[in-house]
Amino acid sequence: MSTEFTPLEQDTIEALRATVTGSREQILGELCELVAIPGVAWESFDPQELERSAEAVKNLLAELPFDSVDILRVEQDDQPGHPAVVARKAAAEGFPTILLYAHHDVQPPGKRELWNTEPFEAVEKDGRLWGRGAADDKAGVMAHIGALRAFFERWGAEPSLGVTVFIEGEEEAGSPGFEAFLAQYREQLAADVIVIADSANWEVGVPALTTSLRGVVGGIVELSVLDHSVHSGMYGGPVLDAPTLLSRLIATFHDDRGEVAVAGLLSGDDVDVDYQEDRFRADAGVLDGVQLAGTGSIASRLWTKPALSVTGIDVTDVDTASNTIASTVRAKLSLRIAPGQNPKEAGEALRKHIEENAPFGAHVEFSIEEAGPAFRADTQALSSQIALWAFEQAWGRPAVKSGMGGSIPFTATLTEAYPDAQILITGIEDPDTRAHSANESLHIGDFLHAVTAEALVLAALAEQGRRNEE
Repeated sequence: MSTEFTPLEQDTIEALRATVTGSREQILGELCELVAIPGVAWESFDPQELERSAEAVKNLLAELPFDSVDILRVEQDDQPGHPAVVARKAAAEGFPTILLYAHHDVQPPGKRELWNTEPFEAVEKDGRLWGRGAADDKAGVMAHIGALRAFFERWGAEPSLGVTVFIEGEEEAGSPGFEAFLAQYREQLAADVIVIADSANWEVGVPALTTSLRGVVGGIVELSVLDHSVHSGMYGGPVLDAPTLLSRLIATFHDDRGEVAVAGLLSGDDVDVDYQEDRFRADAGVLDGVQLAGTGSIASRLWTKPALSVTGIDVTDVDTASNTIASTVRAKLSLRIAPGQNPKEAGEALRKHIEENAPFGAHVEFSIEEAGPAFRADTQALSSQIALWAFEQAWGRPAVKSGMGGSIPFTATLTEAYPDAQILITGIEDPDTRAHSANESLHIGDFLHAVTAEALVLAALAEQGRRNEE
């Protein structure tokens, strides 16, 4: 980026940076308090903890000069939906409105014995903050709050930039009510720029703007060979068990090079970032001697090519297994699709492949549970240029424009609802974060840089509005 792009004066940059630095202990203390609330939006967890989490976020936002701060929800199946927090400050005439998104719900902690610390007791150690949600995505919540504090301290509460904060309460459960929520509160959430603080930086010390996301198609394949299970000694031989046949079906998903072998899926190699294999192996924890799948650059295999994974299988567990031929087996499939791929067409392509490759005439059914489009950002848009500039100011080095292999399906929903809005996907994680896994952690230095960068984005957008008035 050209160094001539300077949307803010140097004294403003330094003032915002100093404010964030001076608030370190407050921001981290409040983040620790949020981590201590086990708000999980899954049916098997206490819904009152999620309500407590929403109240805590609301209280933090209520300290800022918003016109309104509310806990909102939509009904789902005649039941109250999960609590989201929405804060709003109207824009002055001629000024844009920015929507800041994050989510306060978290993944379940999983097995306690896999954690080195208590999952819901934040611990600062080795420059990182450890705990469930410390990064994904309560750090995103606090990045917004910390940036807003710095912005309002510098600009005051007078009318200028419009700000809406939307803290969702069910993202880790797949955002089942997102479309209904957006339909009901469409006007309240309308914005010119949308910041989604739920991605990752390139590495510790190197910021990234996420410029593309793969889409996702998820579903269940069920394979049956018998109308009931039978004794393996009496009937084994002529009849193969369902798990064996499912294994043969799964083996058709990839060719000998590890490329996805489902016809009709888009695939590309148009990436500009070099992701070295040794770094990828270290980031992913690939065991020595295990070969990587696919062809082309590592980055393209992650961002612009499809990926098909088996994420779960329902089958008799070893400890309770008897000498029985299983009649039926189910597997959960996750297909990541490249930018530009229609998720409905991708789902049908996978269904066709499953039906045409059912081994030994086994009966198969494939039901699609989720389908989310991919995303590609306009990096030439003014907001993207401001964000890249802000990252460089905060980190002291240029940002990487990177794709992400994962999916944020509601990004496409926001794009459809607000086609003229510019969407920025920013990161508070890094390759060592282990989001969704045991020992999740946040790099504190990069987190504070992210807060500074967002404060700079807010101030730069406000300055653009002021200049438009002149």
